[in-house]
Amino acid sequence: SGQRSPMAVCMCQAVLPAHAGPRGELGAGPLLRWMDAAACLAAEKHAGMSCVTASMDDIQFEEAARVGQIIAIRTKVNRAFKTSMEVGIKVTVQDVLTNAEKIVSVAYATYVAKPVGAGKVELKPVELLSAEDHLEHSLASERRRIRLGYVQVFQNLMQESNKEGDFYICEEKDAVSTEHTHVQSTELVLPPHANHHGNTFGGQIMAWMQTVASISASRLCHSHPILKSVNMFKFWGPSFVGDRLVFNAIVNNTFHNSVEVGVCVEAYNCEEWIKDQPRHINSAFLTFSAVNDKGELLTFPRVKP
Repeated sequence: SGQRSPMAVCMCQAVLPAHAGPRGELGAGPLLRWMDAAACLAAEKHAGMSCVTASMDDIQFEEAARVGQIIAIRTKVNRAFKTSMEVGIKVTVQDVLTNAEKIVSVAYATYVAKPVGAGKVELKPVELLSAEDHLEHSLASERRRIRLGYVQVFQNLMQESNKEGDFYICEEKDAVSTEHTHVQSTELVLPPHANHHGNTFGGQIMAWMQTVASISASRLCHSHPILKSVNMFKFWGPSFVGDRLVFNAIVNNTFHNSVEVGVCVEAYNCEEWIKDQPRHINSAFLTFSAVNDKGELLTFPRVKP
């Protein structure tokens, strides 16, 4: 039939102290790197060639993993389009003492096949073996439609906002200026940060974004923020070994017990670095919460843009 069976990959990781944050829980950075690596393996297994991360749908984190527990990441290609494919990602955490398993996150990522040279590729369809395969195959098409429309709607809103010039002014006396939450960080892309073709791993960029966003959020809550979701993560262009990546994060708004941080990523090669000509390669919105020593949610102050 020319079809291939669903390409699934399972990756297991023990949560070690080096992977944990100050609260002894698995840091979001390592987890995002593992999720991207496992999903990319499934995509390349289906495509038979190198693949790169194009986007990740909104990622929600439901459960925290602690040092000593086991993280299992199961990925499967749900549907192949012409040159791209959707990969489903399911992350669970298992306690080695009780054997109890909980869902940490369920996410969907899009990967694009990158053939060597100038050749074109058309991916073979996924063979559907179960009712679940058929359901995910149908939903993948709907998610793709929503994904493309989501970006267009957001761009339209931004254009309308710029035309109107109608900006929200917070008049509360105790409001904190978002200027104090601005964080900038620069990273040099080295070989361990990239795949065998020299493209920076999407998961590595996500991990760096989470770091600067967390620092930005911490300036409001004076605690260690907990990442709850990553939204609208899409690559607008590639980066390579030798690039300098500049991350700019700032708080956009607060919502009582949560805060949204926007992160913009720009890439420079050596020549662009000297001429100050950045390439905008990614933006995303990260939502954090924070708790006190008793595990109670902290309230974030109102902010003034």
